[in-house]
Amino acid sequence: MRQLMALLLVAALLVGFTAPAAHAGGKTATNVALGLASFAVFNQLVAPLLHPRPAHAAPVYVSQPVYVSPPPQQVIYMQPQVVVVQPPPPPPPSVVYYPHGRYELHQNGGGQYYWAWIPNAPPPPPAVPPPPAAPPVTQ
Repeated sequence: MRQLMALLLVAALLVGFTAPAAHAGGKTATNVALGLASFAVFNQLVAPLLHPRPAHAAPVYVSQPVYVSPPPQQVIYMQPQVVVVQPPPPPPPSVVYYPHGRYELHQNGGGQYYWAWIPNAPPPPPAVPPPPAAPPVTQ
């Protein structure tokens, strides 16, 4: 069917290109009007062949399902599953120690965190040496 239509279309185009031009009065507007009119007639003749036809599928008949009795029940013993609960990971450190002080993680009222440096207390002064012992008294 498509081959036949293609052959007819090629034949019509060949005839249209090889036929001598008709004299339609020599006016450009008249030539345009006649060309559009011929296209409209051609379109009405060929357009129904190009549109797809609706397809109708054959009806499908569904029968009632066949029920089969279930097989006899079997008892299956299974070992219960052991669930191991992992403890949650420890929270990240909020204090980091250094030899001369430490950083502490603080939170302000707006939900923001910041690290604060806290230096160690200075070492105590050296102890005062005890007074020298008094010389022993001899009698």
